[in-house]
Amino acid sequence: MPAVDKDLMQTTLAIDERHWWYRGRRAVIRAELDALALPPDAQVLDAGCGSGRTMQELQDYGSVRGIELDEAAAELARSRGHGEVAVGRLEQLPWPDRTFDLITSLDVIEHTPDDRATLAELLRVCRPGGWLLVTVPAYPALWSAHDEANHHYRRYRRTMLRNAAAGAGWTVTRVTSFNSVLLAPAAVVRLARRRFPARNGAADDISIPPGWLNDLLERPLRMEAGWLAGGRGLGLGLSLLAVMRRPPSR
Repeated sequence: MPAVDKDLMQTTLAIDERHWWYRGRRAVIRAELDALALPPDAQVLDAGCGSGRTMQELQDYGSVRGIELDEAAAELARSRGHGEVAVGRLEQLPWPDRTFDLITSLDVIEHTPDDRATLAELLRVCRPGGWLLVTVPAYPALWSAHDEANHHYRRYRRTMLRNAAAGAGWTVTRVTSFNSVLLAPAAVVRLARRRFPARNGAADDISIPPGWLNDLLERPLRMEAGWLAGGRGLGLGLSLLAVMRRPPSR
């Protein structure tokens, strides 16, 4: 998995506590995880844990570990004190077979050259009957400088994600879109930038907006979290979320 651009990584680590996208995505993830049947004190892995902020949320579901390719991010994740953090690739996890009851991998597998190999390795360390929750960027047609700056290999359609999961041995129990409200404006901006690239070469901007705007942008994601918590889905959105289960017999 290629390392994310260093400047972009440092910016991300600085804002993941307050930026509307990270806060809103955490609300969506919690809504989905609360619906899963997990054992008491489940063994949990955040695969591609970044700065470790999501590990703080995952402590509510069990004993948490993380893995991260970027050493600086892994060191920051360790400093948060939420659990063991290994440095390594998702294609070569350092844990034995059938270790975890729950795995999350949030906006990570699009960074890997072979997503089926990555998903197969995640299956290996998941216990039979255990769960995997992934999020990925949606719509290949929206490929833009944002994806290139983040070293993405692909954006996903639902069928692409389902086929990759099934090919790795997972049973997909749920797929839904999210971040729906911003789909149209984001599509306009990204397609416009593809046609008229920025002269200064800037590919991404993940700075925190003014407080009022940051809160306003987060609000639709929190509303979506409430909608998804009832088991409902969304048909459109900039991102896809899939819940998968390792078959109990495997």
